[in-house]
Amino acid sequence: MTDTYTQFVNSAFGKQVAGRLGMPRPAALRRYVPGAALIDGPVLVGGHGGGPLAKRITALLGHAGVTVVDELPAGGTVSGVVVDLSAARTPADLETLRALVGPALKVLAPSGRVIVVGASPDEAADDVPLAAVRRSLEGIVRSVAKELRKGATANLVLVRRGGEDNIDATIRFFLSGRSAYVDGQGVEVGPIEAGAAVDAADWDRPLAGKVAVVTGAARGIGASIADVLARDGATIVCVDIPAAGEALAKVANRNGGSTLQLDVTAPDAGARIVEHARTRHGQLDIVVHNAGITRDKLLANTDADRWKSVVDVNLMSVLRMNETILAPGALADGGHVVCVSSMSGIAGNRGQSNYAASKAGLIGLVHALGASADLHHRGITVNAVAPGFIETEMTGKIPLATREMGRRVNSLAQGGLPVDVAETIAWFAQDANAGVTGQVVRVCGQSILGA
Repeated sequence: MTDTYTQFVNSAFGKQVAGRLGMPRPAALRRYVPGAALIDGPVLVGGHGGGPLAKRITALLGHAGVTVVDELPAGGTVSGVVVDLSAARTPADLETLRALVGPALKVLAPSGRVIVVGASPDEAADDVPLAAVRRSLEGIVRSVAKELRKGATANLVLVRRGGEDNIDATIRFFLSGRSAYVDGQGVEVGPIEAGAAVDAADWDRPLAGKVAVVTGAARGIGASIADVLARDGATIVCVDIPAAGEALAKVANRNGGSTLQLDVTAPDAGARIVEHARTRHGQLDIVVHNAGITRDKLLANTDADRWKSVVDVNLMSVLRMNETILAPGALADGGHVVCVSSMSGIAGNRGQSNYAASKAGLIGLVHALGASADLHHRGITVNAVAPGFIETEMTGKIPLATREMGRRVNSLAQGGLPVDVAETIAWFAQDANAGVTGQVVRVCGQSILGA
């Protein structure tokens, strides 16, 4: 679906009109292109107390061919700023962030990146000032993200004890064009099992050799997920209902994958997915629970069938399938499960109490499985994305005024694309990202809903 307004205000004539009337001009976002540089231009890296993680990040960026600077270039710009506050102990230490990031924002390039790195506030124990300073980083990042312009984003990386060596994939994601529509978010990185990968043999194809199942893959976001996972090297099993068979085949054919026609609510859906992946492709490494439906109605007018159908497809089916998929011998050790939740599951939405219940339920599922000692021991991660306003066939049917409101009420002043959701899922599916589990990332351009 085309965002006509954005196209107009970025045209030659539209720029003049927008300037005279003070109309907002959404920027063209920098999105990932295989083979492109991680980020265009220098990145300012610094930190408090010696910046213990800043040293690792500097080495990571240098290895990726990025120019790293420790002070602002005279008369120039920077494409990114990374500040390490993991050693901050009291609120007074936040001055390091202000002194480093504040001036850099004035010379931040379009589609620039700001990343704040800190330690987990949940591990502050009884040290009240320490807990305070660690939690304050969230407020800073969310505020900075709302100040940025020209497609720039700000995000927070919190590191748990033992996770210091596992941050590479997360730093790369937030600096790259893969995170174009992820803004004002926080992600925790924790420890991983000994011997697990923290690097990718090929960062352009980090899923090479993996077999990934995508439910609801026939169209929209599901089709984009299949495309991106295949682009990153995975063999794709495209799953959808028999009625979508023709569209499903097109997605699988263009990606060299296979199809499996089934209803995810069937009692044997999980078993059939595992059997197909292992019989046809020899293994199962990644499962993306994307299939979902809406049956919108005000709660006062929602009947039992309308309620049950949404909860069964969006939540109950995932719970049932996971019983089989997460059993030993099904999903490979070191595998990844990603659920597609929604901003409705975080902020709620009028007329969507059934849908919001199911999508909030997925978040509860992810938090519970992310804390599973058994899955951690097996190296299996479970995460979720929560899309906001994404330009799809479904959102194209929303009335114009409502659609425009949905597009503009976020820090990037535009709707996201299906590929933005897919890129975040592909990042969750990387073995190098094994330190991130039990997390929910909003792909919403920092929507004011649920912010």
